[in-house]
Amino acid sequence: MSIAKETIEYLRQHSLIITTAESCTAGEIVMLLSEVPGSGELIECGYVVYSPQAKQRLLHVSPATMDTFNLTSVEVASEMAIGALRDSTANVAVATTGILGPDDMDGIKAGTVCFAWAFQFDDKHFLFSTQQWFAGSRSEVQTLASEFALQQLPDYHRRALRGEGGWRR
Repeated sequence: MSIAKETIEYLRQHSLIITTAESCTAGEIVMLLSEVPGSGELIECGYVVYSPQAKQRLLHVSPATMDTFNLTSVEVASEMAIGALRDSTANVAVATTGILGPDDMDGIKAGTVCFAWAFQFDDKHFLFSTQQWFAGSRSEVQTLASEFALQQLPDYHRRALRGEGGWRR
């Protein structure tokens, strides 16, 4: 079974509706999910936000966060996930931002991707983030990052159910 099918089944079993905030993955997470029959009832929306201005305007990422931590940072990914979640009817958001390559940028190695997963249920909010490095071409890194984002979702959801990773609104 593909990771997209597994994720759709997990979302369905746990009454989760997803939104994404994608920079370097450019909508591939939503595309992978949308290829699964019946997925439309579990996908609320997907944002593709490459520029700093789009991240700020559409997801309310703070310019100070971008200036302080860089666009490729877990801090920016976290604000992207929170922004997507707050602006939608979804109860889970996945965000990605990174450098696909082929060249390093701002001292950050090509293939570096930052992720965030945000959940809301029972008036509680939970946030998790991590940074990973993937080897390969631009398209290979993009696909690996998209699949990683989906593979990690169930684990972070289970952690949220245990009350880990809370944040205040």
